[in-house]
Amino acid sequence: MDLKLLLTVFATVFVAELGDKTQLATLLFAADREVSKMTVFLGASLALVLASALGVLAGNLVSDIIQPRYLSYIAGIGFMLIGAWTLWAA
Repeated sequence: MDLKLLLTVFATVFVAELGDKTQLATLLFAADREVSKMTVFLGASLALVLASALGVLAGNLVSDIIQPRYLSYIAGIGFMLIGAWTLWAA
């Protein structure tokens, strides 16, 4: 196992998920005093694991068609477009 890659992916996903809609939705579910916090945690964790698995599978399939270097360019441009659209909409 590549520990450097593991830590890089962990840090990137962790920072990206902080304060996003998923975390806020989880916060709202956990704020209900009548629900099991463990159930909320397990549900949110399983959802993130499944979403991540879909990302890995999609990345694997797409990398057979497009070189990873070009995928990085496409992702970077996509993030810039999303950022520009977010600024424009604000």
